[in-house]
Amino acid sequence: KKKLKISGRELSSVPTQVFSLDQLQVLEMSPERESCLGYRMELLPQEISSLRNLTCLYVDSNNLKRVPAEIGTLSQLERLTLSNNSLSSLPPEMGALQRLRSLHLANNSLTELPAPLCQLRSLTFLDVSDNRIGTIPSSIRHLEKLETLLLLFNSLESLPEDVCLLRNLHTLWLGNNHLRSLPTTFGELVNLDWGYNYCSCNFEGNPLESPPPDVCSRGPEEIRRYFLSFHRT
Repeated sequence: KKKLKISGRELSSVPTQVFSLDQLQVLEMSPERESCLGYRMELLPQEISSLRNLTCLYVDSNNLKRVPAEIGTLSQLERLTLSNNSLSSLPPEMGALQRLRSLHLANNSLTELPAPLCQLRSLTFLDVSDNRIGTIPSSIRHLEKLETLLLLFNSLESLPEDVCLLRNLHTLWLGNNHLRSLPTTFGELVNLDWGYNYCSCNFEGNPLESPPPDVCSRGPEEIRRYFLSFHRT
């Protein structure tokens, strides 16, 4: 088998038979909606390293408290979903997942964006919403291919100028943080698909003063104009 979905009413550990499926490419251990409260897996075992051909690993909505260092041996991994768990940190070995394109970390207990994530040069989708992240490291600029960055419901008080170097960003959600201002180069993110209602760039729930929300809603050109006039005065 190349794809395996483990489903049921309860899951507390990975069945050992799974680790003999060395040709497995997709492993899904996220609960169905009706059994969401029944999954309580706290640990991915070290034996996960035997699944060297995995390209997709889904373990949302469990009770994971940590990710083993052996995750870094899954060199073919392209998609990893870890949302709705109890993670407070990630192992540095995750920086070895150079084929990873999509990473979901929403609704955990992270307080910072882990440094290994900024080494994932192939990453195009990153969701770290609903954690307690207070700072974004300047090394985020290395995520040159990043197209979607979701940072809603965190504790951000500022954005580093380095975020504005992510010129491939099409979607950036910053709602419900503590942002009072944006970097002066924010208007350089011209590839944001502002579109109708500007849903690709969300600022709602922030006490923005510079630029004010009405300027932000009008897109990058207005943001650039605002900062230019601000510096002239």
